[in-house]
Amino acid sequence: MKQFISYSLTFLLAIFGLLTLFLSASVIFDLFGIRAKEGNYVLFIVWANFISSFIYLIASYGIIKNKKWAAVILGISALLLINAFISFIIYISADGIYETKTIGAMIFRITVTLFFAAFAYYTINKKNINQY
Repeated sequence: MKQFISYSLTFLLAIFGLLTLFLSASVIFDLFGIRAKEGNYVLFIVWANFISSFIYLIASYGIIKNKKWAAVILGISALLLINAFISFIIYISADGIYETKTIGAMIFRITVTLFFAAFAYYTINKKNINQY
């Protein structure tokens, strides 16, 4: 049962990565008219999400293969998103144009990334402890 939960969460991480990749790439490269639907997007936030999407996909592979670096790169993704969010707050205070939903979306994304980093760390270290 624990292995099923582990694989399910890893699958969710991969789906989250693919969804993030699709949405951020659609805004960056103006695919499917999504850029116009997004309104006042902030490009450096979209780029941070785009980079994180690749990290999510790589980390999901690392979790399945029981690699310690999976938790590390998810931590790096969280730091990237936190830095982008701090920059976003500075951008807002400088009267930059933005969508208010971006604030909630970034808080959600940072929380999800930290959750998956903790999940990867716990899962992989527990497996390594049980092997000895």
